[in-house]
Amino acid sequence: MRKSYIGILTIIFILLFTGQAMAATHVVSPGESLWLIAQEYGTTVEVLAEMNNLADINYIEAGQNLTVPDVHIVAPGETLWKISQKYGVTVQALATANKITNVNYIEAGAKLIIPKATSSAPAPVSRSGNRTVSQAELELLARLVHAEAGGEPYLGQVAVAATVLNRVESPLYPNSITAVIYQVTNGYYQYSPVLDGRINLPATESAYKAALEAINGADPTNGATGFYNPSKTTNQWVRSQPVATVIGNHVFFY
Repeated sequence: MRKSYIGILTIIFILLFTGQAMAATHVVSPGESLWLIAQEYGTTVEVLAEMNNLADINYIEAGQNLTVPDVHIVAPGETLWKISQKYGVTVQALATANKITNVNYIEAGAKLIIPKATSSAPAPVSRSGNRTVSQAELELLARLVHAEAGGEPYLGQVAVAATVLNRVESPLYPNSITAVIYQVTNGYYQYSPVLDGRINLPATESAYKAALEAINGADPTNGATGFYNPSKTTNQWVRSQPVATVIGNHVFFY
């Protein structure tokens, strides 16, 4: 009966805190040391000692309650990247602390230990120097990069992101990442993933990095505003545009 009661409380607790971080408590087992506990939670002995006001790091008692680093309950649709940005830690730090081998896959409801942040993640700023890119727009741009260039070399992923930003800065196109990506001209979507729904697929870590690199100024296309795969399109308009460069399977045009 007691186990069932505890199980119900646990479920209620998870439901209430899904997508949130919570302070965790560790009950010391016989034979445990502060070092072993630090290893379990991806932190250091010094941090645990400071969090628990321990005068002697070599002495803890079985049954003692210790406050340990935050635990995050993964919400449906969350990615490791989103969580890393929320807490100002790197994806790799999260993966290491939680022994995650595939950074592109986490389950809703999973408990993630949040390691101590080494620095705050700054808000990305576009090349114009006066436009701040929101987390939502970064997420959208990364999803487009993943959908359009997930199988392309990394440089090609940066290039795809750069063409979107070049459109934002051009007077011929809308002036935001969201408006550019969702633009419909003469009844046609500018990007096929918006039409077929692939824009909603979670982005990979590579796609996020490529989007950030482009936001921070990288442009392997030297100003291109569009791209196409010659083997996948018969559109004569795009094929007639001046070619800026070719990267992987994509032709980038002005």
